[in-house]
Amino acid sequence: MIGLRDKDKVVGIEEYSAAKIQVLEGTEAVRRRPGMYIGSTDQRGLHHLVYEIVDNAVDEALAGYCDRVRVTLNADGSVEVIDNGRGIPVEPHPVTRRSALETVMTVLHAGAKFGGDSYKVSGGLHGVGASVVNFLSSWMRAKVYRHGHLYQQEYHAGKPAGAVEDLGPAEGSGTTITFMPDSSIFSSLDYDFDTVAQRFRQLAYLNPGLEIAFMSLLHGRELTFYFEGGIASMVAHLAQARGPLHPVAQFSKEVNSTFVEFALQYTDDVSEELYPFANCILTHEGGTHVTGFRSALTRALNDYARKQKLLKEDQPNLSGEDVREGLTVVLSVKLQDPQFEGQTKARLGNPEVKSHVESVVAEGLTIYLEDHPNEARRIIEKCVTAARAREAARKARELVLRKNALDGTSLPGKLADCQERDPALSELFIVEGESAGGSAKMGRDRRFQAILPLKGKILNVLKARDDKVLAHEEIRAIVAALGAGMDDGEEEGINFSKLRYHRVVIMTDADVDGSHIRTLLLTFFFRKMRSLIAKGHLYIAQPPLYRVQVGKEVSYAYSEAEREALEKRLADKKNLAIQRYKGLGEMNPEQLWETTMDPTTRTMLQVKIEDAAGANRLFIQLMGEEVSTRKSFITAYAKEVKNLDV
Repeated sequence: MIGLRDKDKVVGIEEYSAAKIQVLEGTEAVRRRPGMYIGSTDQRGLHHLVYEIVDNAVDEALAGYCDRVRVTLNADGSVEVIDNGRGIPVEPHPVTRRSALETVMTVLHAGAKFGGDSYKVSGGLHGVGASVVNFLSSWMRAKVYRHGHLYQQEYHAGKPAGAVEDLGPAEGSGTTITFMPDSSIFSSLDYDFDTVAQRFRQLAYLNPGLEIAFMSLLHGRELTFYFEGGIASMVAHLAQARGPLHPVAQFSKEVNSTFVEFALQYTDDVSEELYPFANCILTHEGGTHVTGFRSALTRALNDYARKQKLLKEDQPNLSGEDVREGLTVVLSVKLQDPQFEGQTKARLGNPEVKSHVESVVAEGLTIYLEDHPNEARRIIEKCVTAARAREAARKARELVLRKNALDGTSLPGKLADCQERDPALSELFIVEGESAGGSAKMGRDRRFQAILPLKGKILNVLKARDDKVLAHEEIRAIVAALGAGMDDGEEEGINFSKLRYHRVVIMTDADVDGSHIRTLLLTFFFRKMRSLIAKGHLYIAQPPLYRVQVGKEVSYAYSEAEREALEKRLADKKNLAIQRYKGLGEMNPEQLWETTMDPTTRTMLQVKIEDAAGANRLFIQLMGEEVSTRKSFITAYAKEVKNLDV
């Protein structure tokens, strides 16, 4: 018998028959494999359900039939989305013989966006958005105002609870979708108000004249977004805290049925902030439109600099990295048949869009530079300065490499490495201070845990170029220990094949200094190794705040609420001792291992970037030079601070 060995079990060919092949269709396929359709079943996937329904309403706005959308997070966790568009058709569908409303809500790849007659431009390309949301909800209700009547249909776990009902005459037109995400699929209905609101803000910028009202009964908050200025207003908002060098430049044009629009503004910052959209969908992984933009930007600035002799003949051309330093840009393309990679639409794949964007950006930017010579000179000077700094950073990297070669090792001496050589099984703890580092080294599992202690506070890299960053000893130790380099402004960024640890853990004290060091480290990783965060490799350790002991019984509390609960439970016991930990060094190695480093008992927070623009504004607020914004932040959140150690 010929067979395939899986551990100790042999599966014979005669046992592997056609009857063993499972066919999942429709509702069952989505509910069994939700990640294929919404990316995940965590908070991001939960938000994606909301976005899918709202995107359908925005498609009505793109078609010119809707100017108001209202989104409500109800107290029970359900979501209601109301638009004043045309309303989903309710007539019988010629193929399914069922109502078009029921077809859209219960059949995958059913929608009005394939032929191009009802929607010339839309984000809901695949025709699976509404049905997937329905399949992943315990219940959904659709109300349609159309042709002077109100129609309604309800669904349970994606299946109709009855036929479409005509509830009688009604004024207006539009669609109201209310749904309850299924708790058996989503671990919790934990919506993040700010993350969802940021998405709606973007949609309002991208659709001037569209009002999006967002209310959450869960959070007790409400916001309404409406912008006449479009993406130019968005760029001005994003760049405000980054030190703009000139007014916002904006240009738009249609090329072969593809509408291309971009707005940009250079700042005195050192990082690039690019927000690319395709049919109002944020394509955070880029795509052909981004490639076309970057190519045209580099070429146009070099051509202008050469023509105006702002670059000397013996100077090399500006690189893509040089011309993008400090740039804030919003790029929006709208096309009939977008080819997104995956249902979550993270990347645009249409090859023709690259040339369309290139031609529009090259033309628009050339016109702007020639019509605004003073602004153009500032931009070129900024890029030339970036080029000099890039060359200095290259020499600094070479110096580091030569020094490491002379030392005979590329690893910093203070690193206590682990025995494991598989990066996927290894983790690095970046620890504040020699004392805590000593406890961590003694308490760790040296088979797979490495320790890198830091001396004092690291450099604030918010506006530091790479040459200055690499000159800082502690940062150089972090980069050397990780072994993968830093993001260089290009798409490939960090060399992940050389990353020595797939879990990088920031472990600092719970006092003010520890919080400051943690913020400095987060600023470094966000600005210089952001792709490390994007790949899910960065974590924050959660050491306990309190040690509670009664006799020989010891418990740990990681929050004020846990401490209070412990005190209540142990209140009737004598000799209750509570110790407040101010630093990791106050814990002996065994305690540090048990509470913070043992994978079976520890709690760690994974660092994610849900809103890059919001995160960047927060870092500028906390670590920038503008004192007034930091004062406003402190004033706003001062009442939430407990146990402040000064």
